[in-house]
Amino acid sequence: MATEYGQGYGLPAEPCHPGNAERRRPRLPAALRAPVEGRTWRELGYVLLSLPMSILLFTYAVTMVSLGAGLLVTFLGVPVLAAALAGCRGLGSVERARARGLLGLEVGEPEPLRVKRQGVMAWVGVVLKSGASWRSLLYAVLQLPWAVLSFVVTVTLWSVGWSLLTYPLWFWVFPMYGGRDGLQLYGDDRHRIYLDNPFEITVTAGVGLLFTLATPWIVRALTTVDRVMVHGLLGPSRLATRVVELESDRGVVVDTAAADLRRIERDLHDGAQARLVALAMDLGLAKEKLREDPQVAAQMVDEAHGEVKTALQELRDLARGIHPAVLTDRGLDAALSSVASRCTVPVQVEVDLTERPAPAIEGIAYFTASELLQNVSKHSRATWAAVEVWRTDNRLMLQVVDNGVGGADTSGGSGLSGLAERLNSVDGILVVDSPAGGPTRVTAELPWRAERTR
Repeated sequence: MATEYGQGYGLPAEPCHPGNAERRRPRLPAALRAPVEGRTWRELGYVLLSLPMSILLFTYAVTMVSLGAGLLVTFLGVPVLAAALAGCRGLGSVERARARGLLGLEVGEPEPLRVKRQGVMAWVGVVLKSGASWRSLLYAVLQLPWAVLSFVVTVTLWSVGWSLLTYPLWFWVFPMYGGRDGLQLYGDDRHRIYLDNPFEITVTAGVGLLFTLATPWIVRALTTVDRVMVHGLLGPSRLATRVVELESDRGVVVDTAAADLRRIERDLHDGAQARLVALAMDLGLAKEKLREDPQVAAQMVDEAHGEVKTALQELRDLARGIHPAVLTDRGLDAALSSVASRCTVPVQVEVDLTERPAPAIEGIAYFTASELLQNVSKHSRATWAAVEVWRTDNRLMLQVVDNGVGGADTSGGSGLSGLAERLNSVDGILVVDSPAGGPTRVTAELPWRAERTR
């Protein structure tokens, strides 16, 4: 799981100069760019399309649900109601695609219909029990009044803003309107007000500019409500999202456990087991030599004794890699101090915990710190390092700092990315702050669960 500092840490291929960022920075402020930005016109297109789409959704939903409710006295009512909900789900997929294309909103598919038995009635039951189906129906009903409001506000503001802003152009093209100079702003039987002098034309264009500059932000606020509705009613529920996350985390845990098991088997087969087999053969030869040449037999037994010590050390190291006894007996402070003593650079360990966490969390924190210190020893070229552990509310915090060359990165399938996946499998987070040239600061955040009776 080791990750190379510097070369393998994802350093940029080309240097980034501050002048490049300055050249890429837009010259106009956002308030002046908004009326002509592509995002503004996409949001305008979304609002304009929302009205016909909402009419279609509302008409379909109300018609089909009313038909299904009216036929509930017969056998056909339930299938018709299920068909109405299924149609709303299909139209919901169109709405998600429209929001994705025009608003840039990425919304996942809702939980699929899981029909365990064959037959129409089984499908009807699954559709009626699906929360996503009823949320799609609710969206079809709520979208119409909101789409009408958004359409009216948007079209009115855009029309007024651009009409007033371009009024000097219209006045130049059409200086006479109804036989009078300028544009009639107000009129009744007795009074009429015309915009026909330079001052009034300038004021009109200024008001139009204010409307034009403010309208994109108002439209953006209106589409924010659409984003919330699409995400909340047409996307997956929180429970379904959590289930998907837990399934993914379970896969990571299973893969990690399988990889650890393969590592243990490989270490046993290639290390201690091979050494013990050779030891048994040496002892067999020594037994045969015992009568013929006791001195050679004694030398072979002495060599076998050294092999036994080496095999025992390998078994201790392997057991320490599985779960060290010092961690079980004395906790994180002593276990991390033991790991720090084997590091190639001086390491300061500070553990500020009033009670021990659950064994599973404690083990993950230990192995996280152990792998990070291995990285420090092998690749950081540091002269000192520090390990800090503390608790914040319901989270266990672990931080490893060194003054090495930096450049650490969790991307590219590195050891840090694997470590981040392990932490993510228990709702943990790994944050790496490692600029080129150092220092490197890696922070691991784990959920806190108090220790039970051991």
